[in-house]
Parts: sequence; C-alpha cells; structure tokens
Amino acid sequence: MTISNTNVFKRALREGRTQIGMWLALANPYTAEVCATAGFDWLLIDGEHGPNDVPLILSQLQALAAYPVSPVVRIVTGETALIKQLLDIGAQTLLVPMVESAERARELVAAVRYPPRGVRGIGSGISRASRWQAIPDYLATTGDDEICLLVQVESKAGLEYLEAIAKVDGIDGVFLGPSDLSASFGHRGNPGHPEVVAALEGAIATILACGKAAGILTADERLARRYLELGATFVAVGAEVTILATGVRALAKTYERGG
Repeated sequence: MTISNTNVFKRALREGRTQIGMWLALANPYTAEVCATAGFDWLLIDGEHGPNDVPLILSQLQALAAYPVSPVVRIVTGETALIKQLLDIGAQTLLVPMVESAERARELVAAVRYPPRGVRGIGSGISRASRWQAIPDYLATTGDDEICLLVQVESKAGLEYLEAIAKVDGIDGVFLGPSDLSASFGHRGNPGHPEVVAALEGAIATILACGKAAGILTADERLARRYLELGATFVAVGAEVTILATGVRALAKTYERGG
C-alpha cells in the first residue's frame, strides 16, 4: 500500500497558485467535516483562539483527511514541545502567531526540522505523521521536506522587521493578522481602517519581494479581492462560527413576532 505524504498546500504556495481558505474555530470534527465539503483549498484549525487541544486537533485532522482540502493548524504558541506534538499527529502545515523578529522565525524553523537541520524530537515510529512507519522515507526526507511553516506578523513591531522575517530560510509564507494589527495601530476592531489597509498592502509587497507567499484573513469580500489582486496567495475569507452565528440569527429574525 502506497501512502502519499505530499503537502499539496506547500506545493501550491511555491508555484504561486491562489489558495482560498476558511477558519475553523468551533473545535469540532463534525463541523470541520461539513466545511470540508464546501470546496475550499484549505481550512485552518484554530488552536490559538478556538477551544482546541492536541486530541481535538487530531480528530479534526482525521475528519478532513478524507477530503481534497489542506488542513492548516494555528498553534496557540510556538513552543518547541507543542510543535513536536502537532507534527507527530500529522499536521503538515503550521501557522505560528505573533512573530516579531528574524531570530524567532529561525527558532521556529529549527523546531519543525529534524537534527542536524533542527531540533525536532524523533518519534516517527509511533506517530501518525509517518502513518506508523507506513511512509518509509518519512524520517529521511519527507519529515522535513513536506512540512510547511507559516509565521504570523500582526503588530507594528512585527512589521518593522517584516523583511528580515520573510527572508529567513525555511519560512514558506507570512500571514498578516489584520485584527491584531489594527489594534496595534490604535484602530481596534477596525481592520478596514485606511491606515491599517495601507500597512497591509505594503506588507504584502514586502513579503512578495522576499520571494515568500503572503496570506491574510478578511471576511470583507472587497478587501479580500484587493489583497488577491496585490498578489496574496493564501487568503481566508471567513470563519465557520461567524457564518453559523449570522445564519441562525437571521433565521430567527425572520420569524420574530410582528416581523
């Protein structure tokens, strides 16, 4: 039996193919699987703001595995031990929030690679990542080569060092966080503020000039299309929890007494 370990999301970013995605924040494999039927290129399992832990993330990875969609896992913090756990349960693409220096980016690159290139602990023989050794070359090649590392820049401090961060070898893409960035600029809750948008547009140009993929999240279709026009490669256009909340409230309002 041949089991493919190709990271199609990483390959798409390298080839400059646009990838449209969505956020999964409900921490539920059933709803994750529902979203997997929608036709998105990638779905992000949110371990930073969603109520996720390692077992819950594993169950969602398993739910998505049957569908032609790439899972991306946003980790709550870039700790080496937690990164090791997520890679071992089969996460191939990680998004690490709040990266503000090239030094931090290099530490993360080391965390996702085996020695001598990095510091990732070796446990592939008992891990889902290697399909319990059913992928014979996992430890030798694909355990490093098919991992996709995305770093999130979402503060003024991060933007100051954006070029240095993006130039770090081993970083596959830089994701821009409009919500935290808007707060950093003094426009909390308003990621569409002209000052924030201008900063994001400039950041996309910087990332692309460094030869890396640029990503962003926005539920504003006008802004999403603008960022895509500017060359953003992986763009998330909504979150399932927001879609659910909006939908059920709209449905209830339809049947309000006197409505």
